Amino acid sequence: MASWIYFGRTGLRVSRLCFGTWQLSPRFWGPQPREEILAAMRAALERGINFFDTADAYGDGLAETVLGEFLAGIPRESVVITGKVFNHFNPDGSRYPDLSPAHVIERCEATLRRLKTDYLDLYLTHFYDPLTPPDAVAEVMEQLKEQGKIRCYGVSNHTVEQFRLMRAFGAFDVVEPPYSLLDPAIERDLLPYCLSENIAVMVYSPLHKGLLTGKYRGTETFEDFRRFHPDFQGERFQTICAAVRSLQPLAARYGVTIPQLILAATLQHPAIHVAIVGAKRADQIRDAAGALDVTLERADVFAIRAALAVSEGGKLKDAQAKVK
Repeated sequence: MASWIYFGRTGLRVSRLCFGTWQLSPRFWGPQPREEILAAMRAALERGINFFDTADAYGDGLAETVLGEFLAGIPRESVVITGKVFNHFNPDGSRYPDLSPAHVIERCEATLRRLKTDYLDLYLTHFYDPLTPPDAVAEVMEQLKEQGKIRCYGVSNHTVEQFRLMRAFGAFDVVEPPYSLLDPAIERDLLPYCLSENIAVMVYSPLHKGLLTGKYRGTETFEDFRRFHPDFQGERFQTICAAVRSLQPLAARYGVTIPQLILAATLQHPAIHVAIVGAKRADQIRDAAGALDVTLERADVFAIRAALAVSEGGKLKDAQAKVK
């Protein structure tokens, strides 16, 4: 499996794994040790991961600030940085959608200050804003590009129809959707469209918020946002954990860990260029990087998919599905 690729139409050369920074959002994940995250970023770069993803929404600027500390110690041209814009932040901590041109410019400049850089390689609209006309969003993105503040732009968390609409007005050549082998819904529409149009795809949560790492048994409780997530509750949680653990013999046959097996299977989808990994520690990103050395047999990729085909009710769709 190639470790570096040219990212769709963008001309950016990126690693197939991207270091995500959502874990620096305390409202979702609780406080994280800053030095451990910085050590993980350094370990990512040492393992050939040159792609880093952030957003002003992650900790209301905290993730950008920490990533800026990391960037200060390396040559800027050695990495590719993605930022995102969407929220209007109120003094009381509340927020609302705002992709109006003036706000996008203001947020972009604030992001650049926190990152301590002159430009973003990639700037994404974090969600779809129904009140801002698509042509206005495209126009401000082109303005930022002409000013040298961004190199390319795209979207995150858009349906295929929302994405088609945005692309009718501008060069939105990148999409960042959620995707995992537990939740591959975008294979029905968004991924085929992107493949047909040579759109760069970077998927987030490929390890399904840690659930596909194999470290849980289904009895754990959580203090972060996962305590409200249905996949981490009751019978469904236990069923998924058992399904993930059933992959251990296959992982052992390839000489890899379960996270490496899952990431390798994810990256073998022809429409998926990059998988974003939100590591909290250096050992986690080093382990994830091992997936880039793995190519799975077709039969094994489909065996993994069958093992993880869990219904909404929590039962395996195919109770006979086994990985040998």
